[in-house]
Amino acid sequence: MSDDLPDFAAVAAAHDRIGPFVKHTPVWRSAQFDARVSQQVFFKCENLQHGGAFKYRGAINALLQLPNSERIDTVATHSSGNHGTALALAARARGLRCIVVMPEDASPKKLAAVRGAGAEVVLSSPGTAAREAKLTDVLRSRRAHVVHPFDDSRVIAGQGTAALELLCEQPQLDCVVVPVGGGGLIGGTALACKGVNLAIRVVGAEPAMADDAARSFSSGLRQSAGVPDTIADGLRGSIGARNFALLRTHVDAVVTVSEAEIVAAMNIVQSDLKLVIETSSAVAVAAVLAGALARPREIAPVGAKIGVILSGGNIDLSGAVVS
Repeated sequence: MSDDLPDFAAVAAAHDRIGPFVKHTPVWRSAQFDARVSQQVFFKCENLQHGGAFKYRGAINALLQLPNSERIDTVATHSSGNHGTALALAARARGLRCIVVMPEDASPKKLAAVRGAGAEVVLSSPGTAAREAKLTDVLRSRRAHVVHPFDDSRVIAGQGTAALELLCEQPQLDCVVVPVGGGGLIGGTALACKGVNLAIRVVGAEPAMADDAARSFSSGLRQSAGVPDTIADGLRGSIGARNFALLRTHVDAVVTVSEAEIVAAMNIVQSDLKLVIETSSAVAVAAVLAGALARPREIAPVGAKIGVILSGGNIDLSGAVVS
């Protein structure tokens, strides 16, 4: 597996490859937010990406590299929502069919988005293991090329292009913070940051209720998330094998935040930046607001320049989360 790990060159190549297909999302600032944390914070708005999340980057990068020797007409994956939507949109753009296994407790809005993007949805029990088992079952009767939601070198490299864009615009950053679920975004982000400047500190943020990456980072052994009960539905998956290898090699810290801090972060972003972000995206913001970056060896002290990737904005506003 180690031979299949992406590197900075793979992220740079993905940046060139997917450029015509993705949105170059803006970087937003808020003087009010900066005053709250006594730091300079630069928000990379991937909530404005195709499909409402960074996931389109990895999905289209994978599909642009499908082997020509295989007559592939269908792609398949499992997803809590955003990767499924991204892969379905990318598949439709490439003239392919798409099958997405989703947990039965997935957000109704995300279920609707995946179906609306043209995918066939197959429901499974909650949890990464159940989703993977259902996908394996589907593939017994359906021929399809699998694009894993995070443990895929093509996907990881594609996700890293968001951080590479951010650093092209703001090369002076001291630290970049991203949410961690399966680890596609943290892996790609770490490759981009360390490839540009080894001094940039890379921090993953997780819900305390789904802290498998933090436990894995601390112990040195990859651990399972199980079936965590967190409002950050996009971060309930366990960190992947390739992703954990990159985490151990290139990431400086993994911090956790509470459910209350996640909700507060959503509301503050809406107030200060006038942006709607989803719970998973708010986890990285919550880490900055809670001062969590100062806990592990003062990763981002007062006055630091911090990049935060707002990973997605797909939330059902009819719910009570942001009320």
